[in-house]
Amino acid sequence: MASKKAYVDHLRNVPLFAGCTRKELERIAKSGDEIRMTAGSLIVDQGQTGREAFVVLDGTVTVKRNGRKVVTVGPGAIVGELSLLDHGPRTATAVCDTECSLFVISQRHFIAVLDDVPTIAHKLLNTMAGRIRELDRRYYG
Repeated sequence: MASKKAYVDHLRNVPLFAGCTRKELERIAKSGDEIRMTAGSLIVDQGQTGREAFVVLDGTVTVKRNGRKVVTVGPGAIVGELSLLDHGPRTATAVCDTECSLFVISQRHFIAVLDDVPTIAHKLLNTMAGRIRELDRRYYG
């Protein structure tokens, strides 16, 4: 099991949290827990309601949408991040390719962090707006 400092280092590499200060990342790191999953384990299932997000600490994860592979990710990647913001259905399925260590952040704990440190929410909104703009440029020019 990694230290909270190691969790901060992993969170720093997650694009969603790129705008956060070290202190803010430390607060997020305190809100989650590490779990281990074996190869073949289902992390999130497309269509199911999500209540948490998972940062890959170690191992590889394949993400599929509608049964088709989208990407394989490794340490520093996050899956299920939309579930930190809403109760909507999962947009993809994620499965461990190898044994994985994952840092789990529940929506309930994450919202409590946002309530305590509202500047994080402002930074997340900025990051999400950037992602939407990039998708808009990619699909509509």
